[in-house]
Amino acid sequence: MGIPDLFVDADSCPVQQEIVEIAASFSVEAIFIASYNHVKRDNGHAVWKYVDAGKEAVDLYIMNHVKKGDIAVTQDIGLASTLLGMGVYVLSPRGTLFEEKDIDTALDLRYLSAKARRRGVYGKGPKPYTDEDRSRFVHQLTNILSKFAGIR
Repeated sequence: MGIPDLFVDADSCPVQQEIVEIAASFSVEAIFIASYNHVKRDNGHAVWKYVDAGKEAVDLYIMNHVKKGDIAVTQDIGLASTLLGMGVYVLSPRGTLFEEKDIDTALDLRYLSAKARRRGVYGKGPKPYTDEDRSRFVHQLTNILSKFAGIR
């Protein structure tokens, strides 16, 4: 197994620093993709790519640059579904590893929620991001990269 690239849908990713640290410890290049609306002045040691502010620009960049066996971090269910079909490992910032067997259900729930919003029915919104979410993410990303490194 070759060393994967790690692509990050960075516009609203709460675990950017953790990704930089974990990727560096495994000598994996983390590539953060964000719209020009989210340009950072201090990018630290990370690689940042900026794209137009269009709705799907970040998704399209990731889809056009990943290869089978790479890793992507996103909370976008639609992007996750597409990447899984390309043989990419997909992890949410909350530490959920997306899998083929579960993605259809996630897409169905997303569709039903969007349909309800169009009718004017709004839920409570996403749960607040917690320390447990952050810990789960760190554990999952470390676990995935450990497998590539032959540690497990």
